[in-house]
Amino acid sequence: MQPVVEFVRLERAEKAKVLCQLAQQFFGQKHRVLIRVEDAEQAMALDRYMWTWDRGSFLPHVWDNGAVECYDEPITICTEARNSNGATVLIAGAPCALDFSRRFRHVVDFAETWDDKRRAAARERFKLWRELGCQPTMREAHPLETGDE
Repeated sequence: MQPVVEFVRLERAEKAKVLCQLAQQFFGQKHRVLIRVEDAEQAMALDRYMWTWDRGSFLPHVWDNGAVECYDEPITICTEARNSNGATVLIAGAPCALDFSRRFRHVVDFAETWDDKRRAAARERFKLWRELGCQPTMREAHPLETGDE
């Protein structure tokens, strides 16, 4: 079975907030979530941000840095292609290999239109998903706004 694949258009470099909004959305639907980021610095920053990003919510999460057990956590942040919490949803805060991404039921990727290089890379990933027989969709980041600014 092919995953549901959607791309979120980002017109500004505000990915951390959108990652949290998406995690909250899927967590609220009782899905286990894996958030893949580029490196340990991003993982640590997102881990810290998830504690404070929205005053009215709590996102139970863990950073899979190899020092903690992650399977019981509904939201896991990682830097490697490892699904340590048995997630069904992948939020690709960093590009992921399709072989890894195809293991999930739902994949969210990003079209970062604010940067020409990132936009071109997203177009390639979108095209690859189509070639695999998926029907990726595109949505804007703004409908995810919480109103808590």
